[in-house]
Amino acid sequence: MPIDREHVVDEVVISLPLKSQYKTASRIAALSEEQGIVVRYLPDIFDLKSSHMKTVSLEGLSLVSNYTGAMEGWQVEMKRLLDILISGIALIIFLPFFLITATAIKLTSSGPVFFVQERIGLNKRRFRVYKFRTMVPDAEKKQTELESLNEVSGPVFKIKKDPRITSVGRILRKLSIDELPQLFNVLKGDMSLVGPRPLPVRDYNGFSEDWHRRRFSVRPGITCLWQVNGRSDTAFEKWMELDMEYIDHWSLALDLRIVLKTIPAILKGAGAQ
Repeated sequence: MPIDREHVVDEVVISLPLKSQYKTASRIAALSEEQGIVVRYLPDIFDLKSSHMKTVSLEGLSLVSNYTGAMEGWQVEMKRLLDILISGIALIIFLPFFLITATAIKLTSSGPVFFVQERIGLNKRRFRVYKFRTMVPDAEKKQTELESLNEVSGPVFKIKKDPRITSVGRILRKLSIDELPQLFNVLKGDMSLVGPRPLPVRDYNGFSEDWHRRRFSVRPGITCLWQVNGRSDTAFEKWMELDMEYIDHWSLALDLRIVLKTIPAILKGAGAQ
């Protein structure tokens, strides 16, 4: 299959279905290369629906990369820089408040001050999340006894008036004070200030749809669209849709709007359990 040698050919565009015409397309590309003719082809060879493409260079090789979501470019580096600066400053400012909270937990309940649990993070990496303890020390063991009382759909577990929550813990949860130690996770790089909430391994193992798992393509956060849209009052499917909305429309401006909306949501205690 020789390339036309008699007529002007500025470039060749290949749009053959590669699955059935790979040998033909490969031969056309090779013959065009021999004659120095520009070859173009459609990059969407896998017919992906929601991703966008970008050409990147890796050790001298040009690669076509598929990205799903809007989180790429210099804004991602700026997001991480802001995470480090803000979490570091916040930890210094909140240090006296941490001591008061820790004292209140110790005086009202036996057990450790912090609750440490393995969660699923960026690209399904596991990490240990830090929170102020709001439940009795053996709360995770008692959860199996309460599974039948679960009041939310999907793989997550939540019940109103959970008997495992301590008196001080209820206040900490209502005002989201229990989440503050996650600033350490942000500083370490396990989390971001804004992003889908990190889920326990138990909840992740209950996922039945692959599109739900796309929420792990970005760093989990302390606050998110779910946090400012009702939290525990939001159905699981709606929660997942809000996470996808965040990933697909992310920008630094969106992060700022979520942070600003988080403050009144916390003060109102909307959806807190």
